[in-house]
Amino acid sequence: MTGFVVFAHGSKLEAANEAVRAVSASLAASADRVVETAFLELGNPDLPGAVRRLVARGAERVVVIPYFLTLGRHVEQDLPRIVKEIAREHGAVPIEVTPPLDGHPALLEVLLARAREALV
Repeated sequence: MTGFVVFAHGSKLEAANEAVRAVSASLAASADRVVETAFLELGNPDLPGAVRRLVARGAERVVVIPYFLTLGRHVEQDLPRIVKEIAREHGAVPIEVTPPLDGHPALLEVLLARAREALV
């Protein structure tokens, strides 16, 4: 089974963290997938904790989806370092990372929808 982690930065505002958890829950429900949420900081669980949860649920492969708009320092440097550390703990479980949201064609559609809403 493949488990997914929606990996976000985290916020001091718990409502923001809850919004990410809601996206994860929607992904799990709509795709019939096993999904956990993880935060780099300011939220729980962290990425190692989320991977442990997935492995405990039977995941034999983990895919991390960075919930970041752009390829910044956290995605380019911090995330690979954390994944490398997790891989040492779960050597038999492959951990893959998708690109961040940046560059996905659906983002243009979202921007266009927001622009249309602003004109109403």
